[in-house]
Amino acid sequence: MKQVPRISAEEAARLVRDGAVLMAGGFGMTGNPVHLLHALAATGVKDLTYIGNNVGEVGLGGGRLLRNRQLRKAIGSFFTSNREAVAAAQSGALEVQLLPQGTLAEAIRAGGAGLGGFYTPTAHGTPIAGDADVRVLGGRPQIFVPALRADVAFVRAWQADTAGNLVYRRTEQNFNAAMATAADLVIAEVERIVPVGSLDPDHIHTPGIFVDYLVEAHIGLEDLGSSASVESRGADPTRLAMARRALAELRRGDVVNLGIGIPTLVADLIRPEDGIILHTENGMLGVGPVPESGGALDYPVNAGKVPVTALPGASYFDSAGSFGMIRGGHVDVAVMGGLEVDARGNLANWAVPGKPLLGVGGAMDLASGARRRIVLMTHVGPDGAPKLVPECRLPLTARGVVDVLITDLAVFRFEGGDPVLVELMPGATLDAVRARTAAPFTERLPSG
Repeated sequence: MKQVPRISAEEAARLVRDGAVLMAGGFGMTGNPVHLLHALAATGVKDLTYIGNNVGEVGLGGGRLLRNRQLRKAIGSFFTSNREAVAAAQSGALEVQLLPQGTLAEAIRAGGAGLGGFYTPTAHGTPIAGDADVRVLGGRPQIFVPALRADVAFVRAWQADTAGNLVYRRTEQNFNAAMATAADLVIAEVERIVPVGSLDPDHIHTPGIFVDYLVEAHIGLEDLGSSASVESRGADPTRLAMARRALAELRRGDVVNLGIGIPTLVADLIRPEDGIILHTENGMLGVGPVPESGGALDYPVNAGKVPVTALPGASYFDSAGSFGMIRGGHVDVAVMGGLEVDARGNLANWAVPGKPLLGVGGAMDLASGARRRIVLMTHVGPDGAPKLVPECRLPLTARGVVDVLITDLAVFRFEGGDPVLVELMPGATLDAVRARTAAPFTERLPSG
C-alpha cells in the first residue's frame, strides 16, 4: 500500500514557489488548512494566485498571506467577510475574480476530473458573466466556465491514514474534497494520522491516490475565527415577522435553502413537526437550530458560518455536490435576501457600487436553480428610497426569478412577471405601501 510522506507545515510551505497558483480549502475558517497557510505566510514566497471560497478572515488563514502582500490575485466567491481583502481590491493591491459559489466548486471539480470546462445557467445576464461564450442548451441560455487547476492545493481533513486516505468531519468537506483532486501537488493538513487499515473504506472521502504529503496539526478555538463560538442573535420583531411570513409559504416535505441575513431567522421558527428539510450550500441537509453554546469544534456550520445542530437523518457532503443539488432542481425553495427587486421579477442582492461588498456567494446559483424563490427585504433602504423599483439599478443576481416578495410592509406575488400585492404586513397600511413603492403593481388584497 502507498505510504504518503509525513512532513511539517514549514517543510510543506517550502514546496510553494513564487508565482504559484494555490488552492486552499475551507468555508470561512471551517475546514481551513490554517496551519499550512500560516507557515506559508512566514516565508518570503510572493505573487501567489489564491483560489478559495474566501481569503480567510482578517489575519487568519489566507488573510495572513494577504496582509503580508504575498497574494497577487484571488479567485473566489465571497471576500466581503475580510475587510482587508475588500480594501486591497478597492485600492488595486489585489486582483480579484469573482465566481458564483457553485460555479467555483464545479470549476474546481472539472479541473480535477480532466475536463476543460462546462456550461451553466448561473450568472447568465449578469456582470459576472462578462464576455463568456453563451449557448442555449435545454432551452436555457448558459455560459461557458473554464475549469480551474492549481500548482499546489492545501486541504484540511479530520483524519488520514498513512496511505493518504482522508476523512472529513461534518461540514468541513466544503471545497476540500474537490481541491484535493485539482492540483499537481496536494498537501493535506489533518487532525490525526492513523495506521493504514484503521479507516473503514466505506467512510473514506478522498482516496490516497490524490494526496502527496500529510501534515498533522491540531485545530483550536483560536483558529476558527468567527465560527469559534455561538453568538446570540437578536430577534428584531419586524424581521422576525418577515421570517414568520416566509415560513407560512413553506410546505411539509420542502427542501429549503436559507440565505444569509433575514432568511436565517426562519430556521429558528421551524419545528420538527413542520417536516421542512433545511439545506445549506456548504454541505448539509437537515440543519437544526443554533445550539445553546459551543462552536465549530462541536457542531457543523451553516452558510452564514454560524454553528448549528443536525437533526436526525441529517447528511453531509461537499460543496460541488451541494450545488449539484441546487442546479439540478432538487432544492424546492430558496429564501433569499434582496437589495432591489424590480417590476419584472429581476433580483439584485450581491453588489452595491462603491460599497464594501465583494462577493456573490451562492445567490446566483440559488436564484437560477431552486424551483421557487422567496425574497425577504426591507421595503425601503436606509435613505428611504424604495427597493421595489421599475427596473433594478444595482448589478443583477438573476432575471425574472422572484416568485414571492415579503417586505416589512407587504407581500407580493409575481404573476407573469408582474408584482401583485396580496397582503399587508401587521401594522402596515395600503397608503404606506403605495407611497413607498416605485414599481407599478396590481392590488389584490383580501376583501374585508
